[in-house]
Amino acid sequence: MSTAILTGQPVPGSSLESDLRSLGFDVRLADEAGDAETLLAAVPADQRVAVVDARFVGHLHALRLGLTDPRFAASALPGAVSVQPEARRALARAVARESSASGGLAVATDNLAERLTAALDADGVAVFRPELGTLVAAVPTDPQERNEARQAVSAVDDEAVRLRSAVKARDGFFTTYCISPYSRYIARWCARRGLTPNQLTTASLLTALIAAGCAATGTRAGFVAAGLLLLFSFVLDCTDGQLARYSLQYSTLGAWLDATFDRAKEYAYYAGLALGAARGGDDVWALALGAMILQTCRHVVDFSFNEANHDATANTSPTAALSDKLDSVGWTVWVRRMIVLPIGERWAMIAVLTALTTPRITFYALLVGCAFAATYTTAGRVLRSLTRKARRTDRAAQALADLADSGPLVEPLARLARGTVSVAAPVSAAVGGVLVVTSALLWGAGWQSVLCAVGYVLLSALAVVRPLKGALDWLVPPFFRAAEYLTVLVLAAKADVNGALPAAFGLVAAVAYHHYDTVYRIRGNAGAPPHWLVRAIGGHEGRTLLVTVLAALLTAAQFKVALTALAVAVALLVLVESIRFWVSSGAPAVHDEGEPA
Repeated sequence: MSTAILTGQPVPGSSLESDLRSLGFDVRLADEAGDAETLLAAVPADQRVAVVDARFVGHLHALRLGLTDPRFAASALPGAVSVQPEARRALARAVARESSASGGLAVATDNLAERLTAALDADGVAVFRPELGTLVAAVPTDPQERNEARQAVSAVDDEAVRLRSAVKARDGFFTTYCISPYSRYIARWCARRGLTPNQLTTASLLTALIAAGCAATGTRAGFVAAGLLLLFSFVLDCTDGQLARYSLQYSTLGAWLDATFDRAKEYAYYAGLALGAARGGDDVWALALGAMILQTCRHVVDFSFNEANHDATANTSPTAALSDKLDSVGWTVWVRRMIVLPIGERWAMIAVLTALTTPRITFYALLVGCAFAATYTTAGRVLRSLTRKARRTDRAAQALADLADSGPLVEPLARLARGTVSVAAPVSAAVGGVLVVTSALLWGAGWQSVLCAVGYVLLSALAVVRPLKGALDWLVPPFFRAAEYLTVLVLAAKADVNGALPAAFGLVAAVAYHHYDTVYRIRGNAGAPPHWLVRAIGGHEGRTLLVTVLAALLTAAQFKVALTALAVAVALLVLVESIRFWVSSGAPAVHDEGEPA
């Protein structure tokens, strides 16, 4: 139970008290500032508390947005302020100052909520103020203003606004026009029956896993069922976020599950298609692994570019200005959103092709589409970076260093080279990646590949000698990801033994999970995973070198077993640590609202 302290004399005919109670608040009345201080002290320290002006007039959903959003320590709207336990001390100090200054006068409650909000701002507390749009939130000072405010409330249907705002503002064409028009009503239906976003997220995952199982049967009926179930899984995936926004049921665990399960669903479905194709005598594991690698590298490009630039100063670019101009032309917005093949368009394409064609055709179309999208987005970001006048911060450089995932081999080498060697970081990372992947293509499981992997380690160290603040240094993590993943793919394919590519798929999936986990920790300002974990799983360079050594030392059958064992070991380590972190009380609130793919 949360507590709302209503300040001032209640207004006859006002529904404010009942509105607050409907939002889960226990309402207490304070006639003067001293009463507010006493009532605040009586509220248990682990509860949310709100201070609301009794003259407030506004929509129920405005109160919901301003007083109940769990993502923010403090939030406010005209005539009301709400704090969670972490901001209670600051509120208590502000109320104490008001009580001391008032001398016990009842008039001190006038505009008390506004003064407390200003005091929180002055105290350095980040106060969230929601965008209300057409919703009304006002504190009338006379009967005429109150009557006008009530008429404004009656003129706007807050339930319609609530439904509309449940849909993500920036979404793909397929999601906007083929899913959201009805999924928002499913979200409302779920909210009225007490269902939670986490339950829908879990249902979406289970549905996608069943779809993968249907695809794994290798029958036409199974493929049709898989396509339909994948689309239904996506509907649930959209609905869980809309339910969270509709009912403000945000949680750290829910955000992590939503972000993590999206990747798990898609990559599990790739595996199901590959298994189904194998039942029909067609081996497409290399295509499945290639699709997963391409999609993961696309995401790493997104993450790295955004982390490098989100707090950069003097962050201007003619290319970005041109993009903004294009956004003013309506049809170009949808074209540009569709050609990047976001999750809605991508899953729709996969579902339709699964039902109507073969897994091989599905993967070919997926690879071509994602390759074009990756080329388009990466080229645009390179142009922006080259034309942008920006000074990147130490925080951005640290985020890129964490995303690089350098391990126990690169770290000491980088320290030794610091101050003696200066090489453009993206060039060094790219050359190292080309070296190790090309050697695997040319010599496979040979010692030449091992020597080139050693060269990759050295070049990787040179890439991170200096802080990653250069215009194109955000390309370093994607180059490292592509080098490691492609080396595993090529060596497994060249092993030419049944089961090697599925084992490689498992290994890349486990490592990719670690890299996604790193991203979401950084987004929540919690830093990278603990250093012991990065060292324990070898860093990108250690794993790449180890795989090439194993390929050279072992027979093809033994190499398959080694890949499987390595995949299990990495998966266990990263999953246990990740789950421990995200279910802990100190986990950050991360919400995956803006990811375009």
